[in-house]
Amino acid sequence: MDYDLIATSTFGIESITAKELKKLGYEDLVIENGKVTFSGDEMDIAITNTWLRTADRILIKMAEFKATTFEELFQGTLAVDWGSLIPANGKMHVVGKSIKSTLFSVPDCQSIVKKAVVKSMQSKYNTEWFPEDGPIYKIEVALLKDIVTLTIDTTGPGLHKRGYRENAGEAPLKETLAASLVLISRWNNESLLIDPFCGSGTILIEAAMIGINQAPGLYRRFECENWPTMDAETWEQVREGAHSAIKNNDMKLIGYDINGPVLRKARENAQKAKIDRYIDFQKLDFNELSSRKKNCFIITNPPYGQRIGELDEVKSLYKKLGEFHENLPSWDMNILTSFEGFEALFGEKASKNRKLYNGKIKCYYYQYLAK
Repeated sequence: MDYDLIATSTFGIESITAKELKKLGYEDLVIENGKVTFSGDEMDIAITNTWLRTADRILIKMAEFKATTFEELFQGTLAVDWGSLIPANGKMHVVGKSIKSTLFSVPDCQSIVKKAVVKSMQSKYNTEWFPEDGPIYKIEVALLKDIVTLTIDTTGPGLHKRGYRENAGEAPLKETLAASLVLISRWNNESLLIDPFCGSGTILIEAAMIGINQAPGLYRRFECENWPTMDAETWEQVREGAHSAIKNNDMKLIGYDINGPVLRKARENAQKAKIDRYIDFQKLDFNELSSRKKNCFIITNPPYGQRIGELDEVKSLYKKLGEFHENLPSWDMNILTSFEGFEALFGEKASKNRKLYNGKIKCYYYQYLAK
């Protein structure tokens, strides 16, 4: 069965998600704020959940219509053939959001959508009551400027949950954002990559997976695998294909940090991701870092100095990063930070910069390309 599918993503990353979809062979993409829409069947749901590195989740779009009254919302939802996807024992969990819309009460919208879905299901299955003790179907009612989009989530826990990071550092970077930083950079697996503030290792682990073409969702399960419409054989095929697509090589990545216990977590995370042979984690203060190598890459998310007493330390660190770049002009340096005056402290305007969000923190990704 063909569906309108939505790959949701963090603001600023949509174009990277679209590039990933194109690389997987998808065309006729529609890119909007926070999402990329495309077409596909059950196999495509399995492929995109397994392979997309920068998307948050894969949704099935069930309907889109205008509603300024609860009656319009009810009737628009009722018109959808929910029973074509949801079995009689499906657990229907409705979530919602409303932005700049007449219908601003999210709990009321959720309640009305649930009533309309149940009524539609009653007609389909010719029954008044549903046990809701089967697979989960998370339905979202999203209102934006009075346009209602009804979707069902295929993913379950977000796609950033790769399965390797039960152990995160103090301020973990989301895996999807870490993968985006790598994909936005010019790094490839033939060049040495260093993260001098590696924390729990997320950037390097994501880079290693990209470097050997290991699908990020290979070692986890997805909510829709429990659905009767999703064939287990489909998932077996996709996972077998993902296993055979891995290309082991001799790439080398190095992670430095001054926090020993966090480095232990990083090593554990790399082992869980099955890419530990590619990353060398070492305890080192950035102030002591030096190198004679050429044409290397740094991708890093250094401290932002948001805690009291850290600001002077962070300013000094950013100056040191600038000096490091001055001494090694053949290196590409890619730095994500929320610090507003970063370029002034670094001592140079970035070749490129891009606004991204680390959780709810607005950051900029400064790229200093080799001279």
